[in-house]
Amino acid sequence: MLTRRKSRHTDPLEARLAAEAERLREEADSLPPGAARDEMLRKARQAETGSQMSEWLRSPGLQPPD
Repeated sequence: MLTRRKSRHTDPLEARLAAEAERLREEADSLPPGAARDEMLRKARQAETGSQMSEWLRSPGLQPPD
């Protein structure tokens, strides 16, 4: 039976997603205009949005519903 490897991330999720978005944007800049480049930019926007949502959810100003 296979066992699942557990690993701890050293960087918070927001930082990892932001770094992934930056990497994807840099990679998209090296591609010619077309479907592949558009897909890279879409993934970069998704990672950036995920980072912002995660940061918002962790913010101290967010109060639980009463």
